[in-house]
Amino acid sequence: MRHRFLTSLCGFGVVVMVAALVPPAVTAQPQRSAVHGDLPPRTPWGHPDLQGIWSNATITPLERPEEIADKEFLSAEEAANLEQQTVTRNEQLLSQSAQRTEAGGNVGAYNNFWMDRGTTVVSTRRTSLIVDPRNGRLPSLTQEAQERVTSPEAQRLVDVRRGRFPAESWEQFDLGERCIWYRGIPAFPTGYNNNYQIVQNSDYVAILQEHINEVRMIPLDGRPHIGQAIRGYMGDSRGHWEGETLVVETTHFNDEAFIRGFRGILTEALHVVERFTRIGSDTLDYEFTVDDPGTWTRPWSGSLPMARIPGPIFEYACHEGNYGMTNILAGSRAQEKAAKSGK
Repeated sequence: MRHRFLTSLCGFGVVVMVAALVPPAVTAQPQRSAVHGDLPPRTPWGHPDLQGIWSNATITPLERPEEIADKEFLSAEEAANLEQQTVTRNEQLLSQSAQRTEAGGNVGAYNNFWMDRGTTVVSTRRTSLIVDPRNGRLPSLTQEAQERVTSPEAQRLVDVRRGRFPAESWEQFDLGERCIWYRGIPAFPTGYNNNYQIVQNSDYVAILQEHINEVRMIPLDGRPHIGQAIRGYMGDSRGHWEGETLVVETTHFNDEAFIRGFRGILTEALHVVERFTRIGSDTLDYEFTVDDPGTWTRPWSGSLPMARIPGPIFEYACHEGNYGMTNILAGSRAQEKAAKSGK
């Protein structure tokens, strides 16, 4: 399961790297924000202080449910009712007895004790995280993207990942299944580990995500993006300040990049702009715009306010040492052997 950072040499290395960014004797210098009229803390070198551990856990969906297509915001009463329903459902799930799975069927997953999906809607009470298009829904896929999704190769990968066919190698699994990278950019909440730690100095901002413990290093010194030939699953991020807001532009993604459920179809044209604004002692406003003309027919944007939490950040020990992938491939070889023998 999950263990504290310092129980893992790998996790310890991350802590050391991130901690090295924090200058000694960092003390907040409150100044009034011209944008929000409050008193956000500032760093000794004058930048808004975004440091802390923040959670984006929420029950607000990415897309607006079709049954409330014309409703952009919930009322206070509607939000309270949804939150109470979530709390009640969680209590019911915790009291459920264990269930035996059928041999050869779905082995299931962690029980609800391990889930941390959040119990509240976003603070704005929007009915979706997507704010543009105004209908709160993702734009349509381009014809080329639709063809990629429905191609025989893509369908084969889906079947392999769902256990319908044996896997030829670990390369047929995505980065999340291989415990390398899970959240994507922009990052959305999932069933657990929805926490992010931000540290900064005058030259860099580092964002550590709890899920698989990846660190994004974002330079602020105005350097250009890396060469077009160099691409990564996290892309290449560059940040700058616009008043109280940290603006981060990320490009140079490779074919392993993904956003929520969109894996293996995004193109090298993917361009993500994120905006981080401290709007209170316990709230970090997070906005984003995604533009990939090879995947969607138009750009789309969203808003996902993040709440400060006390922490600590935990290590996500994916596959409990990665033996999961070994077992998956061993199972595939057993399937092939059984098929050859006619059993």
